[in-house]
Amino acid sequence: MRLLDEIRGMGRPLVVLTGGDPLERDDTVRIVEYGTSIGLRVALTPSGTPRMTEQVLIELRDAGLARLAVSLDGSSPAIHHAFRGVQGSYDWTLHMLDVARSLGLSTQINTTISRHNLDDLEAMITVLGGLGIALWSVFFIVPTGRARRSDLTTPEEHEAVFHRLYDLSRTAPFDIKTTAAPHYRRVVLQRQAAERRSGTRVGAPSPLTRGLGFSLADGIGRAKSVTDGSGFVFVSHRGEIYPSGFLPISAGNVRTHRLADVYRDSDMFRALRDPDRLLGKCGVCEYRAVCGGSRARAYALSGDYLAPDPSCAYVPARIRNDPT
Repeated sequence: MRLLDEIRGMGRPLVVLTGGDPLERDDTVRIVEYGTSIGLRVALTPSGTPRMTEQVLIELRDAGLARLAVSLDGSSPAIHHAFRGVQGSYDWTLHMLDVARSLGLSTQINTTISRHNLDDLEAMITVLGGLGIALWSVFFIVPTGRARRSDLTTPEEHEAVFHRLYDLSRTAPFDIKTTAAPHYRRVVLQRQAAERRSGTRVGAPSPLTRGLGFSLADGIGRAKSVTDGSGFVFVSHRGEIYPSGFLPISAGNVRTHRLADVYRDSDMFRALRDPDRLLGKCGVCEYRAVCGGSRARAYALSGDYLAPDPSCAYVPARIRNDPT
């Protein structure tokens, strides 16, 4: 509760209780209730298990839960289970969504794109269309934890998925955002700029993503990138303060440090928020202020969180014009 008070002192950010499974704790509903009572927006990402009953969902709704986000990583049980490693989680997840929707809870699906389900994308989109979700959050795998380098898709495959997501965003009954793939924002800007040139778009290009329930723009309306350590901070179950769950370098611990002090003033977090500190092609890219690449993936593959994101296929104009 003290940590939630500290977070509220930083403004009114979205707080996501994740895991593992947050329902392993017996006070999760109380945490949601307290966070809501002090003015925070609290979301939950439970695992697909029988632990999430209708009664628990009712208690979470009544406690003020802002959104329920669940993982679905395939259009079929076989594809989902091959990735999650838990038989039965596919049906439990869909049941959880059905009950949550019947109770009036806002829901979203998190899907991790990797080698295991790249060919399942179209079938997955078909399934999502009937689930009544507010947001599809598409994660692009980072080789950390159980994930392996062999699970990664190529930069060209990333790019193809981005374009498919943009096309889908124009007709889907849900909003779309990406995680660990800020270069989707660059694709959105490029596509919208092309639409303006062709006369099919009136509004100015904007990389902002809808569906989050809060603005990603700064106080004067400029686009703000939200990625590892920039608009985002992760606190582990041991209290370690990381730039994200995929970039496990601790800058402090909430038992001994104020979260705001670490986020605002630590050398690592300040470096992550400075696009001019980026190296290689990310450092000279004209989109670095709205993208910046995945710092987690750069670290996982190179050991340097300021290195260029190896999953990006784009060649910046400065390099194209002066390849030397």
